[in-house]
Amino acid sequence: MTTAVESKRKRQRAGQVADPCVMVIFGASGDLTKRKLLPALYNLAREGLLSKQFAIIGVARRPMSDDDFRKKLSEEIKEFVAGSLDPDLWQWFLRRLHYLSGDVDDPKTYEKLKVRLAEVDAEHGTKGNYFFYLATAPEFFSRVIHQVGDCGLAGQESGHWRRVIIEKPFGRDLESARQLNRDIQQVLKEQQVYRIDHYLGKETVQNILVFRFSNGIFEPIWNRRYIDHIQITAAETVGVEQRGGYYDQSGALRDMVPNHLFQLMSLTAMEPPISFEANAVRDEQAKILHAIQPLSPEEVLSRTVRGQYGEGQIGDEYVPAYRTESNVPPDSSTDTYVALKLCIDNWRWAGVPFYIRTGKRLARRVTEIAIQFKQAPFVLFRKTPVEHLTSNRLVLHIQPDEGISLRFGAKVPGPILNLGAVNMDFDYADYFGGGSSTGYERLLYDCMIGDATLFQRADMVEAGWSVVGPVLDVWKALPPRTFPNYPSGTWGPKEADDLLGRDERRWKNDDQ
Repeated sequence: MTTAVESKRKRQRAGQVADPCVMVIFGASGDLTKRKLLPALYNLAREGLLSKQFAIIGVARRPMSDDDFRKKLSEEIKEFVAGSLDPDLWQWFLRRLHYLSGDVDDPKTYEKLKVRLAEVDAEHGTKGNYFFYLATAPEFFSRVIHQVGDCGLAGQESGHWRRVIIEKPFGRDLESARQLNRDIQQVLKEQQVYRIDHYLGKETVQNILVFRFSNGIFEPIWNRRYIDHIQITAAETVGVEQRGGYYDQSGALRDMVPNHLFQLMSLTAMEPPISFEANAVRDEQAKILHAIQPLSPEEVLSRTVRGQYGEGQIGDEYVPAYRTESNVPPDSSTDTYVALKLCIDNWRWAGVPFYIRTGKRLARRVTEIAIQFKQAPFVLFRKTPVEHLTSNRLVLHIQPDEGISLRFGAKVPGPILNLGAVNMDFDYADYFGGGSSTGYERLLYDCMIGDATLFQRADMVEAGWSVVGPVLDVWKALPPRTFPNYPSGTWGPKEADDLLGRDERRWKNDDQ
């Protein structure tokens, strides 16, 4: 007998269309809809993966009619969709765009939504399948979900499904994350909840599992016997832009580490799952998050670094200090940079440090995972001109250029034995052509077919906050005294270099 999961996998392999459904976007007048969600849906339709029985209802406070909403998005889509807009396809989209003006705190909004969903369902034949995208501020997550449940829109009867996609942040700390999960579980079953992380929509991130588990040359050496350490970097050149008010309440640690970076870390370090079924993969990811050694207060002081950018120059542009950004207090102690040394307490990774870092206003925009292998024994070369050996390094490039590179040593041509470092590079654009992905296509598609593999589970969220919690506690008790401590356009504070320097290692930067 074919299971539902097997059926979904076959559909993915065959490139079949997603289920008929209505997508309800709460906060539809915001940037996320025009920049990411609508272009992603347009790309899915262009690829033939979006059902013909599909519709969107945007919900927001701003008073607008359906025609106003369609006109607004028609003007905005041209800026954010890759390539020229197909007029016929866009007209098809316009007929499926609907709008409902209402306050998400008002129960009447949901009663009107229920009526509107029934009308749209009948008009477009979406078979009673709805998913709700919470593109709202985090404080509305629980309220919206409870209102959806109270008006009867969360129940899954008569063969239809109901799902909810939640944008990060999933709490501010462990207790708030637990409370959010409890609130959600009062209304929804865990299999109805899709906690989205757009990093997992990147091709290279999705390729981590394929790369590791389908290639016989890598998995046998993916362990403490051969790997010296692993670096995970998510660097941005931009500052906080117009998000100063939100960011100053969050900071780099909360904003990036429990979600994006721990997702990358868990996929890199996890054991082989028994299958690619969603919970089998997430079970192994959760084991890694639970195996990260908690940091004592003393270890927080020696294994973590925080920073805040000052003024500086990126390229030809002068950029201001964080404390002078809009909606940021002039004495802010919020971190815009964080580096951590973490260890995983299991057999495979015993003694292998994971160095993770993220920051704003850094020297270059790059997200990558660098696996540094141990050096070969030098004994063979001790009576040659070779003074040191180049260690092998495998780099998974996630953004902006997706690909994989491998560094190894080779003899420099000539009569004398000299070694040089050589890179073998694989670039997705070169091999498979440039894509037009926003990073949301695969995630929205997976939600529509009920595949939660690339979405965080409740226990994974809580495990991530359990690691971050002790760091937040120490940082709160000991406010930074040296902020700002790195100029914009650099690779961060000196203390981050010292963090690796104490282990006789160094970060992989542009000059390496």
